[in-house]
Amino acid sequence: MNQRSIVLVPFSDQSGRKVRPALIVSNNTFNGNSDDLVVCAITSMLKKGDYTLIIGQDNLEVGTLYEKSAIKVETILKIKKSFIIKEIAKVNNKTFFQVFTLLTKLVRQE
Repeated sequence: MNQRSIVLVPFSDQSGRKVRPALIVSNNTFNGNSDDLVVCAITSMLKKGDYTLIIGQDNLEVGTLYEKSAIKVETILKIKKSFIIKEIAKVNNKTFFQVFTLLTKLVRQE
């Protein structure tokens, strides 16, 4: 499990269990030494927000996105590696830098 990978994770809500994509944002040292990963949620609802990045196939280094999606940088989760269903793609460096910039903006002291 590597930083920049898009993985499928289980997600439970009031309608039951669903599978959703998420972007691994934790660094590879953390990922190698922990049973957990830190991820940002990805959704197909394209509502642009201050901490949302819209992505498509051109933002990927490998893999496939079947529709434009939004990385919700403000939706940060810590998830057990054992819950990961599979890796489906990997964002390119330029896109991850944009995510990192939004994450920094989110936590930066004003």
